[in-house]
Amino acid sequence: MALAILILLVGAWAIEAQEHNPYTSPADAARGKQLYGGHCAPCHGPAGEGGRGPNLARALPRAATEAALFAVIRDGLPGTEMPRGSALDDREIWQVAGFVRSLGQTEAEKLPGSVANGARLFREKGACLKCHAVGTEGGGVGPPLTEVGLRRPAAFLRSTLADPAGTAPPDFQMVDLTTRDGRRVSGILLAEDTFSIQVRELSERPLSFWKQELSSVKRSRGKTPMPAYRGTLSDAELEDLVAYLASLRGAQ
Repeated sequence: MALAILILLVGAWAIEAQEHNPYTSPADAARGKQLYGGHCAPCHGPAGEGGRGPNLARALPRAATEAALFAVIRDGLPGTEMPRGSALDDREIWQVAGFVRSLGQTEAEKLPGSVANGARLFREKGACLKCHAVGTEGGGVGPPLTEVGLRRPAAFLRSTLADPAGTAPPDFQMVDLTTRDGRRVSGILLAEDTFSIQVRELSERPLSFWKQELSSVKRSRGKTPMPAYRGTLSDAELEDLVAYLASLRGAQ
């Protein structure tokens, strides 16, 4: 009995220690799609387009790595409607995670811009690393861009650089809070329930407030802290930046 328990614990530790999905065969992908349809689609939509739950066919800040996505599916998100995946075993969680990662993926496109010059613009003139991360480099105000080229076509990237508010997700909101003692806080809405609200200041600091602490909450849809680059960058520079972003496809 003791040996059997030890084997189970070692097996569980091995799964926990995985940084990358160990189940990526076509059969695993098919099973992941089937499990997603039964467990996840009612909230997130059959193609991850969102509904009661958020859109999954885009970068996922709370699950930027494969291990983090596994943990979100297994443990849920406290304070949200995302439940624990208690009906799934570890292999099935990895299979669902693999399917979720495939949502919204795009094929590589041949683009006219210079990837090398785009990388320089991204870091220098565009100052994109102030808000966005690529790998372990950069900030956390905006979504990570490590694999944005895998999930967004060039047309979307081009539109976002020209008009960021026009491509912001439907659930994206900026909020301005005023506390009862006169403190003002502006930031990105992270989560909200009946009694509390969580925001991320543009300094990257996440904050949480009880609603009874607040005298006002002003919501701004169709607004984003990301600047529009049309006019700041030339047409050629924009194409270079698009080419660089499209080249970001994670650990492919």
